[in-house]
Amino acid sequence: MFIEIETNSAVPIYLQLAQSIIEGVAKGELKPGDSLPSVRAFAADLGMNMHTVNKAYHYLEEKEFIQIVQKKGVFIHENGVRLASPSDRDRLKKELRPIVAEALCLQLSNEDLEQLVRDLILKIKEGE
Repeated sequence: MFIEIETNSAVPIYLQLAQSIIEGVAKGELKPGDSLPSVRAFAADLGMNMHTVNKAYHYLEEKEFIQIVQKKGVFIHENGVRLASPSDRDRLKKELRPIVAEALCLQLSNEDLEQLVRDLILKIKEGE
């Protein structure tokens, strides 16, 4: 799995890392039960602070994308790929709301916005 971090991005580095791992799960590159490197090893591999990786891991653990098992390691959670619960849907709706509002301010039509989402889905599934 390839992880690209944009240091000049307004998106915090820990969130970029977490989003890369989520995208790896979405693409099928990471499957439930797959192991991830330890915080220390991942930080060394990526050339970043251990606290940044730790923050990304805890973010992913909270969202049930990974499971941290003491003395055993970090694994893609068995529920990493699941049907969205009502609370998952509510959370996604809240996270998407400002993006949709911005799109409306930019006068994107419903069709344009839907096409953007379809394009993103295809790119993620195709591994772009």
